[in-house]
Amino acid sequence: MKRLFLLSGAVLMILMPLSSIAQNAKARNPVIFSDVPDMSMIRVEDTYYMSSTTMHMNPGLPLMKSKDLINWELIGYAHKALADMDELNLNHGKNTYGRGSWASSLRYHKGVYYVSTFAQTTGKTYIYMTKDIEKGPWEVKEFKPMMHDHTLFFEDDKAYMIWGSGQLHIVELLPDFSGIKPETQHVLIDNATLPSTPNGTRGGLPAEGSQLFKVNGKYYLFNISWPPGGMRTVIVHRADQLMGPYEGRVMLQDKGVAQGGLIESTHGEWYAYLFQDHGAVGRIPFLVPVQWKDDWPILGIDGKVPQELNLPASKGLVPGIVNSDNFSRKKGEIKLPLVWQWNHNPVDTLWSVTEREGYLRLKTGRIDTNFLQARNTLTQRTIGPACSASIAIEVAKMKDGDFAGLSLLQKNYGIVGVQSVGNQKYLVMVNASTGSLKEFAKIPLDQQRVYLKAACDFRDKRDVANFFFSLDGEKWISIGTSLKMSYTLPHFMGYRFGLFNYATKNTGGYVDIDFFDYKDK
Repeated sequence: MKRLFLLSGAVLMILMPLSSIAQNAKARNPVIFSDVPDMSMIRVEDTYYMSSTTMHMNPGLPLMKSKDLINWELIGYAHKALADMDELNLNHGKNTYGRGSWASSLRYHKGVYYVSTFAQTTGKTYIYMTKDIEKGPWEVKEFKPMMHDHTLFFEDDKAYMIWGSGQLHIVELLPDFSGIKPETQHVLIDNATLPSTPNGTRGGLPAEGSQLFKVNGKYYLFNISWPPGGMRTVIVHRADQLMGPYEGRVMLQDKGVAQGGLIESTHGEWYAYLFQDHGAVGRIPFLVPVQWKDDWPILGIDGKVPQELNLPASKGLVPGIVNSDNFSRKKGEIKLPLVWQWNHNPVDTLWSVTEREGYLRLKTGRIDTNFLQARNTLTQRTIGPACSASIAIEVAKMKDGDFAGLSLLQKNYGIVGVQSVGNQKYLVMVNASTGSLKEFAKIPLDQQRVYLKAACDFRDKRDVANFFFSLDGEKWISIGTSLKMSYTLPHFMGYRFGLFNYATKNTGGYVDIDFFDYKDK
């Protein structure tokens, strides 16, 4: 009887119009199962825009758009290079892993889009401005001091920034955004952490990540804290005047989902956009319904983050956030789609998608002995719950000492690649999960084209990756050991697939990568 019931249900599903099934599908949290932290969000008419953090990546300060708050696509970056300096260029043994540009603030005011950020690497605050967020051009103003986790806020014709950790400050900006207006800085909230630590407990993460909103004449300041022994917590302070006084409350403590702000949908519904630390894949965005009660935004359903949302279902992160690439370019197309970012500033003379049509060529230009210091590693985010990427690489023009292939980039990285030693090439798997690299496989390679693959499993925070090679593109063979991926604060970023080639003895060699094939499982 049960079998007949199941069969009948299957028949009903087959007979049901696909449009009905699609209409019944709903969005689920997380809304983006990938490293898109420190979101700032606005809506302009019927389009939502979002900025995020990618720190040491180039180009930086990614911008995305959506029509439904769920399905997002990259539309550009605010900057091509934060600055020209050794730390950002991976020169002289220096780097800026875990630093670069951090949490941004995205705003729209009188026909102009503003996105601001700050950088520990340079010690500066940056404001990027444009009238066309998708096409630019962007004008930039930069100044000191560096305002940590700030929020940009417009009141009439004046612009302000609120920033800090624990003790929050406010300052008015100069009309041309070139710096702060003298003698306007003062303490806005002396101890913004207090609502989450009423007993005055010290330690943990003080309130930071400020984002300010004005709703129905009142001011709402969102912050995150992490009380000792607790979890990431959303704190909201409310005031009748911009300068206060502010009254604060804990508004959400569930699943560690916190840090973000408010967005009103085109249908008049309110949501809080927040994120969760989710292990090796990174910090992933959630949407939490908001109801207003006594002029307070009440987050969640009975204080909990729901799994299901009354929004359209996700169509997946391919091609909006990540994508495959065959490296073939039509006339007028950009050389690298927006899904790609370089690890630190690239050397543009050492890569090409035009020297050999349909291939990405990566050339060596200096001697390096450390993968994390090697320039021109081209990256894309990993995505959950599971994903894989494979490449075809041609290695005939490698020189003695060259190492090229496919990586999973984080401090504790993993690599499957080709190493050139004298006149012999080897397939090599390197595992740095313990914090120091160890070679776990070295197999002689007697052909000039080989296929490499890395597969990630983030389900239930397993955070395990495995590596493979193929000699014909059909039969895959496991190589080396499993990589236990771990999110480390020195890199402060989820694992990324990376394409690389660097020299350890002689410069001038190169490899050609035929394709990058991304699979979302």
